[in-house]
Amino acid sequence: RVVSMWQMMQEKVTAEGKKEEELFDRFMCYCKTGVNDLKASISAAEAKIEQSTADLAAAEAEQKQLAQDLEAQGMGREEAKKALAEAEALREKEAAVYAKESSEHKTNIAALTKATAALEKG
Repeated sequence: RVVSMWQMMQEKVTAEGKKEEELFDRFMCYCKTGVNDLKASISAAEAKIEQSTADLAAAEAEQKQLAQDLEAQGMGREEAKKALAEAEALREKEAAVYAKESSEHKTNIAALTKATAALEKG
């Protein structure tokens, strides 16, 4: 009876040992592959950080350039508005002069037409 109990305990301990060994092997496999996976993941993340940093720097430079362009366009727009206002004032002045001269010419033409008609009558 004691011998059979020892044999059962030996079988149980052997089974537990095999189970432990199998778990240990799985753990070691995980450690070996897990470390490599983590290293690859870290390398990829570092590369992505460098790329993102470069992209950010490029975007900031582009933003500064666009801000400068916008400011320059704003100044150009103000100059264009001023030139347009000056041109409109000049055109209004010229239109007033034309209207005055046109009125005088029409008056003169009407007077000449009447005079010509009077001379023709005799």
